[in-house]
Amino acid sequence: MLATILFLTLFSLLLFSVPIGICLGLATMIVMVFVDGTPPMVLLARSVVTGADSFPLIAVPLFILAGDLMQHGGMSRRLVGFANALIGHIRGGLAYVNVLACVFFAAISGSSPATVAAIGSNMIPEMEKVGYTRKFSGALTASSGMIGVMIPPSIPFIIYGVTAEVSIGKLFLAGVVPGILFALMFMFVARILLRNDDVVQQSTTPFSGPGVWQSFRASIWALLVPGIILGGIYSGIFTPTEAGAVAVVYSALIGIFVYGDITLKDLPEILAGSAKTSGTILVLVIMATAFGRLITLARIPTELATTITSLSDNPIIILLLINLLLLVIGMFMETISSIIIMTPILLPVATALGVDPILFGVILTVNLAIGFCTPPLGVNLFVASSISKVSIENLSKAILPFFIGMLILLMLITYVPAISLALPSLW
Repeated sequence: MLATILFLTLFSLLLFSVPIGICLGLATMIVMVFVDGTPPMVLLARSVVTGADSFPLIAVPLFILAGDLMQHGGMSRRLVGFANALIGHIRGGLAYVNVLACVFFAAISGSSPATVAAIGSNMIPEMEKVGYTRKFSGALTASSGMIGVMIPPSIPFIIYGVTAEVSIGKLFLAGVVPGILFALMFMFVARILLRNDDVVQQSTTPFSGPGVWQSFRASIWALLVPGIILGGIYSGIFTPTEAGAVAVVYSALIGIFVYGDITLKDLPEILAGSAKTSGTILVLVIMATAFGRLITLARIPTELATTITSLSDNPIIILLLINLLLLVIGMFMETISSIIIMTPILLPVATALGVDPILFGVILTVNLAIGFCTPPLGVNLFVASSISKVSIENLSKAILPFFIGMLILLMLITYVPAISLALPSLW
């Protein structure tokens, strides 16, 4: 009864376009006030305070600010230039450059939409100039942007680590191999789609050793970011949260004093934009803490676990059902919200099947990352659509071959744990 009222209230508020963070808080408060046998209202206040009092959570606004500083500081443009000099000479090379540039930027941003915006604004117009269709370029960029939440540092991994109380450092490592596999898959799909396009196949950038060296020198400060962040974390010099602070200072210094693309007058606007994004996420997180505690007290995770396991005693089938559920959720709910709501519900089910919590974090994130590329919520599609000037409908059709590749890798990651757990086991 409590679960029914709680989720009906939540979805009713969502239908009226109430912000998700407010929906979670209001739904929790309404149930506590009007349903007998629920905890007192003081639980809501305590949960909000304890939810905000989290040292690892500070990493979220720090990495958001670092990503904004890097984007405005010209790092994305220089990364695209380096990727182009490196592999632009290959037949159909700009498609591969697009994917590789997304991998580079993912390693410094931690955000999927930010990756699409930063790389798409540079690559989509350049690809169109040499014969690539805007529909193909937009679909490729929207797909490759999802790598932004798998290659560390990843904001969804940080949120999952805080929610599930697991090592964020190990989550970062667990996302490396899946992220690389997705990049290779997108390159493979692009190669298949372009195999009969002679104009595109011949539109290459001549390879030049001095050119590669020059573009490498121009982008070296951006390429150092992943090494500084991950090297510092895994060597024990600083925590993931402290790494966020280091990334902010580093990106500000490089953007202002080395590249000169950021002036002191630009900082208030950049800080305001980052604060707005961070505030939205943090309100959602602290309200979801209370929501999560209420559903745990209501034994909803236990009941759901019993229901799912009653459908089959085969772990393969149960994991398939979980994936299908998460894919549907990713189509309709924002990623951070989905992680916060679904982790306390589905993690007990997964661990009961013997799934490592780190592996489940990767499975959860990959499922929801696919949601970035699927309508109606698909944020990557909207960003790529606004850059390419291609309608969401046409972009959704163009992305289907890449979507098939995503599903193949999702199944591989789900049923071959070593893909995600090999690196964390070494740390």
